Amino acid sequence: MSISIAVHLVDYDPAWPQVAAAYSAKLKPLEPVLIGVHHIGSTAVPGLSAKPVIDLSPIVTSIADLDAREAEVIALGFGWHREFGVEGRRFCTLDDADGERLANLHFYAQGSPHARRQVAFRDYLIAHPRVAAAYATENAARASCIPTTLTPTATKKAPGSGK
Repeated sequence: MSISIAVHLVDYDPAWPQVAAAYSAKLKPLEPVLIGVHHIGSTAVPGLSAKPVIDLSPIVTSIADLDAREAEVIALGFGWHREFGVEGRRFCTLDDADGERLANLHFYAQGSPHARRQVAFRDYLIAHPRVAAAYATENAARASCIPTTLTPTATKKAPGSGK
């Protein structure tokens, strides 16, 4: 399966945390399988330029429990893409009526090392503004070299890259 989205970076938008909270609230009907939701990725780091797509990491009791509620996730308006290249994840997307990507959801089971790594990376960038600035510079340089759309092959992260 291929999911293509335009790649462009924008300046930090102080509304992103509120947007993330609103998307997180959409998931409330999944409780009690849903344990919590973390706002992750570049939009979660104040001052960092980013693709204007909110990344969330919802934490669930188990992937099997979430899989049993796939139809509910879809009914909430999210695209369901199964693991999408990351073992132990359920990847879902939210697009607007024009097909513009609004959010990526990376569901993980409680205790997942993938989820812990995403949150730790976000927290590290927040705590170390100079590192975040260098990361932003690197992202801008990479963005100029990336094709105008991403597919699973193009978005595969290097081991240990933190993203």
